[in-house]
Amino acid sequence: MSGGSVASSPDQDRPSGINPELPAILGRNLRRLRTSRGHSLERLAKQSGVSRAMLGQIEIGKSVPTIALLWKVANALRVPFANLLQTEVARGPMVLRSSDAKLLSSSQGQFTSRALFPFDGSRQVELYELRIGPLHREAAEPHAAGTRENLFIAKGVVEITAGLDKPQTLAEGDAILFEADVPHVYRNLVASEAVLYLVMTYAETVA
Repeated sequence: MSGGSVASSPDQDRPSGINPELPAILGRNLRRLRTSRGHSLERLAKQSGVSRAMLGQIEIGKSVPTIALLWKVANALRVPFANLLQTEVARGPMVLRSSDAKLLSSSQGQFTSRALFPFDGSRQVELYELRIGPLHREAAEPHAAGTRENLFIAKGVVEITAGLDKPQTLAEGDAILFEADVPHVYRNLVASEAVLYLVMTYAETVA
């Protein structure tokens, strides 16, 4: 999942249909995770490369950051990405309505991620729907050691490059599994939106 450059104004990347509860959820979880590890805002800013001011805005629910920025914070805290979006999950069947989706984006909306699972913080497997704009290239920074991505192409033609490996071109119906603890790139090769489904697995639960 994307870990590209941090946008100067995350609100520019915010989808119009964003879940209104998302800023508060992000802020609450970031503060809890930061303080439980004994980090000040200054220390987390130094470790993540995200400014203290931006971290403060997230914690008070005033900003929804890009996917890239959230990955920087998750990696600095050494927690799975989903822990930043964690909510209490009741037992029994759970319907995840499209209208309630926790949708994140980067690159002015050219790369979007929709979680297709409840964020309960105890899972080592995550499922996302990814959408890549026409001819868009999205660079992702390395995830935590041992993280793997399994991508299924539901629509379009996409090129995936992981680390120094040869780029792989995938068409509709193809899938790829790769180590995501190296820099990797998603590139939409056609002039229409690409749709992918991502299963992300972690090597172990990070406390």
